[in-house]
Amino acid sequence: MTSTSRVASLMVALSFGVASVAAAQATAPASSAAAPAAAVKNSPWSVEVGLGFDNSISGNINSSGIGHLQGQAAAITKNTYESVYGTGLHLRFGGGYKLDDTLEVRATFSFQSLDADLAPMGDLGVSRLYAQYDDYQDFTLDVGLRRYHRRSPRVQTYGEATIGVGFINDLNVQFVAPGANLANYNSDFYDQTAAFAVGGNVGVLFETSPRVGVFGQLGVRWVSGMSAVDDLQGTGLETINDKSARWTVPFLVGVRVGF
Repeated sequence: MTSTSRVASLMVALSFGVASVAAAQATAPASSAAAPAAAVKNSPWSVEVGLGFDNSISGNINSSGIGHLQGQAAAITKNTYESVYGTGLHLRFGGGYKLDDTLEVRATFSFQSLDADLAPMGDLGVSRLYAQYDDYQDFTLDVGLRRYHRRSPRVQTYGEATIGVGFINDLNVQFVAPGANLANYNSDFYDQTAAFAVGGNVGVLFETSPRVGVFGQLGVRWVSGMSAVDDLQGTGLETINDKSARWTVPFLVGVRVGF
């Protein structure tokens, strides 16, 4: 089972969990269901778990360049994160502490693992050049502030700003040019990286009970570039991996539980 399949399975499990919570609320005693949310004394602590998509809207896994590989002229074309890795699923979990009824401090962990597609890389001599990247994995910690605004007894909207650091695995690339007799030319491309990240999100929280709710949110996020390896030194292609910062639009759905 691929990492994408495993995460998709988790999304299905989460959906069943949300349905179970809703069913439990529907069968609760009428007196309990009718009780206003404000009547229950809640702890300021909460936890969240969710699954979502992380759609890249800008940023290149490699830039363009002209040089040579193994004595042959090479013309490299750029590849975006989206073209190599697609739109990736990510798993997110974390917790928060409410400073008052509307303001919450949050810390969130995210995990993402993406399979790489074979990517066209340009030309080498008279042959087309292709690249196979390693799979992309990152583990991220974000902290930030969230502001809630109550729209109805059970519905709240919120906005949040986050700052964090993501730990990204090292990435190698394998070049292949069948017509130029170049096969399995391995290059260290990026070292393991601690990338800086900033973002903002807006969302809606629907409270299925005084302590349990389901939410959906949409945001924008910037991630700094990865640590480039100069494995192509002397080829004229040294700069094709030095502009890897990117912007993404993450979408997330999940469950929030208060204490």
